[in-house]
Amino acid sequence: MMTDPLGDMLTRIRNGQMAKKSSVVAPASRLRANVLEVLKREGYIRGYSEAEARAGIHELTIELKYHEGQPVIRRISRVSKPGRRVYSRIKDLAKVSNGLGISILSTPRGVMSDAEARAANVGGEVLCEVF
Repeated sequence: MMTDPLGDMLTRIRNGQMAKKSSVVAPASRLRANVLEVLKREGYIRGYSEAEARAGIHELTIELKYHEGQPVIRRISRVSKPGRRVYSRIKDLAKVSNGLGISILSTPRGVMSDAEARAANVGGEVLCEVF
């Protein structure tokens, strides 16, 4: 049993980019798909697709993105962990790498980037930071 499914997916992305893979595969869940949708909207991955690996078991195939041979994602880290949840009001949310990166939040209105959360004026659980 996995204790941190989202952290596992972020590690798979990090390892895949260090190994210069074109895509990586992770087990599917609604939260993971929502986080990948934010990464796709913000331009950190090329895309993702969901497929059924076996009967009742779904997998996400994540297409990684590179620019001039270097990974687009330089740093991706989990902020809120199963042992320590991190919540933030929108006024208290810090900018990642002086505004060059993004934070991904789980809000009452769904999973969104920090810029979208500021526009919607809603805070929530800080899932991860990407630069």
